[in-house]
Amino acid sequence: MIGLNTLPPAYTASRPVHDWLRPIAVYPHPGPLTPLLEETLDGLLGAFAALGHTVQAAPDAETRAVLTTARYDQVMNWRRSLMFTGRIQLKLDHSPTAYTLVHMTPAEFDAMHGHFAAALARQPLDHADFTFEGMSPEAPNVLIEQGLRGGPILSLLRLLQSRTKCIHILLVVGEDKPQRIYHFDLVGAYPTSDAALGEAAFYADTALRIATYESTREITRHQVLEPPIPRVVWDGLTTPAAMARAGRELGERNFFTEMIRIADLVPVPAITESIASQYSEGCFVTYEPALEGLLATVTGSARPVDKGNITERDLAVIVGVRPDGEGAQVRHVTDKQNDPPSSEAVEMMDMDSHLPRVAWGGAHVPVLRSKLHGHRGVRAFNPARVDYVPLDSPYFHFLVSCATEAQARGIKQAFARAESLLTPDDARPLCFTILPGHGVVIAEKWVQGKAPFELIWGAMDSGDLVIDNLVPQGPLAYRPGDDGRMHLEFPLTQ
Repeated sequence: MIGLNTLPPAYTASRPVHDWLRPIAVYPHPGPLTPLLEETLDGLLGAFAALGHTVQAAPDAETRAVLTTARYDQVMNWRRSLMFTGRIQLKLDHSPTAYTLVHMTPAEFDAMHGHFAAALARQPLDHADFTFEGMSPEAPNVLIEQGLRGGPILSLLRLLQSRTKCIHILLVVGEDKPQRIYHFDLVGAYPTSDAALGEAAFYADTALRIATYESTREITRHQVLEPPIPRVVWDGLTTPAAMARAGRELGERNFFTEMIRIADLVPVPAITESIASQYSEGCFVTYEPALEGLLATVTGSARPVDKGNITERDLAVIVGVRPDGEGAQVRHVTDKQNDPPSSEAVEMMDMDSHLPRVAWGGAHVPVLRSKLHGHRGVRAFNPARVDYVPLDSPYFHFLVSCATEAQARGIKQAFARAESLLTPDDARPLCFTILPGHGVVIAEKWVQGKAPFELIWGAMDSGDLVIDNLVPQGPLAYRPGDDGRMHLEFPLTQ
């Protein structure tokens, strides 16, 4: 167990950590340094040691995280990137997660952030504002899309990830002393550690965020069960067409964010095991009684998937969770392309396990019919029609990543507390939770005469559920508004 007793009581009282947090081994492998980066790295390593983690003099089989540094204004060659070639450089049999510390002064940060803010506000948009050395010709489109989706901070995030050839970046902003650290990751999260916490708590907060990520594991080792589903059975189902319609309806409402392709950002000749060549954002599933399982969109890391225009080849069948929890159980369909389901397959299936089942069309089905996940926020909702169920408190302070057992557990626990689901005849047909730094999970119950997901897109149209581009990066609250809806409160502490 980590040594939380070393932290100031005021800090631990306001920021509960996950009870599954465990000690990790960290190896420092600095690159270019500024005096501030040197001080930050020393403070961070001291915090790791004080919390009971191992700071290594040399990497070995136990190394989970490697801390390095880079300049924000220089383009790193991918061959020097610890994310791409760390296993070779460090002579390891595995690839530890690389975290790159990058220093910007407040003036430099404001200038870059201001550049993107002005560029995104320009009409028409000028691709020259988003063209930078060392990036692919298609990169301006990505920086524009990301900025329009999440604001100028997201454009800056993708630029720094491209320059440093690293996904996990600790952007340290400060002149002589660090003022704050932004934590950047794959899905575009940017929570901060604030030096106003006090020196010890500031570095501990940074270390705890890294330890949280490294204490989780991916659960995407899906298991194929026999026998396959006969083609004649598949052709008799109505849910594949309903899924295709739902994709179109949600796409028309701009719910799905664009897929990120690594080659569209940086010219890297070979993608290693450290990262997929692309990843799609979001997934959706619906229950099919005839199969006693979920029809789900397939993973976007295997090949590009346009969630707004899916066909049967973009669908997988999930029928359970592996006994060891390492992935989902799936069944293939005869004479159909069968790619693995979305990386959120386990959480989409497992969240039903603590919820009641209801009678529907002669079958006994989960109370939840359809589930939708996307990298969006919810700005407002009608509490008479929509139930908000928050995650446990630690998830708002120490964010977890997608496709992990930690996220699946948090979502499952949240929905298991939903009054609208525990009481199936509750008048609220929709329920959602927010994943800070990541997005939203929305679920709907069974309602006569409604197609899968129709309640969700109908709520978007009526204003019962107001989707927002911005995803909260930490603790959040919804407050009653004059219009009878609950509104997301800003500003939010992170």
